[in-house]
Amino acid sequence: MRGALNKLVSLNAEQKKNGVIAASAGNHAQGVSYHATRLGIPSTIVMPKFTPNIKVEMTQRHGAGVVLFGDNFDEAKVHALQLSAERNLTFVHPYDDEKVIAGQGTIALEMLESFPQLDMLCIAIGGGGLISGMAIAAKAVKPDIEVVGVETVRFPSMVAAIKGTDANFGLSTIAEGIAVKEPGKITRGIVEKLVSDILLVDEGDIEEAIVMLLEIEKTVVEGAGAVSLAALMKHRARFAGRRVGLVLCGGNIDPLMLAEIIQRGMVRSGRLSRLKVELRDMPGALARITSVIAEANANVEEVHHQRAFTNLPVQNAEVEFVLKTRNAAHVLDIVERLSAAGFKAHAPAGAER
Repeated sequence: MRGALNKLVSLNAEQKKNGVIAASAGNHAQGVSYHATRLGIPSTIVMPKFTPNIKVEMTQRHGAGVVLFGDNFDEAKVHALQLSAERNLTFVHPYDDEKVIAGQGTIALEMLESFPQLDMLCIAIGGGGLISGMAIAAKAVKPDIEVVGVETVRFPSMVAAIKGTDANFGLSTIAEGIAVKEPGKITRGIVEKLVSDILLVDEGDIEEAIVMLLEIEKTVVEGAGAVSLAALMKHRARFAGRRVGLVLCGGNIDPLMLAEIIQRGMVRSGRLSRLKVELRDMPGALARITSVIAEANANVEEVHHQRAFTNLPVQNAEVEFVLKTRNAAHVLDIVERLSAAGFKAHAPAGAER
């Protein structure tokens, strides 16, 4: 919201009276909406059709009129520019605007004021406004500080623009806040000059970072805000021995998506596991299996008894268990205990992740 506020206070009286319009997948939308309402400026936000409901609702709650258009940010931006011309509204660009870039840069000033020992900043890149402003500000205060950017594998627009290559874009990403196909012209020049490296992270890396921030820091961060930590974990050697500042920009994550990410994170860490066990289809067999699981201090979350859809002999059955476990080693211990008790057990392909 820093960039949005800096842009809004720079408008003249006529521009404020006519109102503003912006295109955003969420964070810029809320920043413009909140501060425009506070300053008495009418605002309209164009958001992609598939923007998470929580972001749409929060933007409306702050006072903006919301228009849902296009399948992605770039299509929403084109429509916003059309409406800007038709309705004589000032377009508040989410990143390719000097006032917006300058506003975002205040984050770096505050970080270095609090932690002057930082020698590296790791910052998400969508259109490039955040990293551009922070790089300018940080290097003005501390010229030798290194600034590293992060994009997703599915939307590597800035990397492609700087290298002059064609980017292959994915259909979607959980980091929709930085899912930009065309970076800014102003920001591209700044990034080329001041950013030393751009790292890429994938969906699993981002999910892992979201869960870690929630579990350890007790902080809810959306996909775009978690990519800096994801990069730190994925590219550990790149940051070894450095004092790194991460920017966790955005907590606008859909609760249902967050719940699914948490569950998938539990699977990756081995704390939610799936086992298939073959047994004779006779009274007491299932009870003996659950007894072994209980003795191993695991808790049964789900049980699915399969008789029809299996290649086992007709007198046998296959039971699938979803278990609450400690870690991957605990799962192996349970498998060994079941084997010792005379049962054939295994984790289905991919269940160990």
